[in-house]
Amino acid sequence: MIPVKCPHCKIGLKVDEQKIPEGIASFKCPKCKQDIPISVLDGKQQNRPLSGTDTVVLQPVKKGSGILTVHKSVDTPEQTFLLQEGLFIVGRKASVSKANICIETADKLMSRNHLRIEVKKNPQGGLIHSLSDNHSKNRTLYNGRYLEEGEVIVLKNDDEVVMGHTSFRFNE
Repeated sequence: MIPVKCPHCKIGLKVDEQKIPEGIASFKCPKCKQDIPISVLDGKQQNRPLSGTDTVVLQPVKKGSGILTVHKSVDTPEQTFLLQEGLFIVGRKASVSKANICIETADKLMSRNHLRIEVKKNPQGGLIHSLSDNHSKNRTLYNGRYLEEGEVIVLKNDDEVVMGHTSFRFNE
């Protein structure tokens, strides 16, 4: 969330930059209905001084970015994680975990480094999300079937993955 002040009515807003689509130049103020401009900064421009009317979005969601939504259960609160380009190890949050997506859960059947998701660009500029089990003790269930050792699958919208008793849904 980033703080934004409407340049017209001066109302303070909190904007979830992950929900702003790529390519828009402004959005409507919920109070005065005037346009609020958006300045998208790339890595080269992030240190430039800002004027008082700029709304800054540091990392807009690229088309095709994936989202993992962990389902709420007795042991686990609902959680959401954004997947952009790179390698992600997903597992149970613990002090000795090497995971970079740490799920808060009391589910001991989920390994601390349970699975891998690799996000790469495809030739069309979109993103491909590849999933594989990371040598977990209790394996990974993908859309109702266990992944085999070394098997790599490409995630699709609405795929469901289960680690131990904890499940999450993948969405683009």
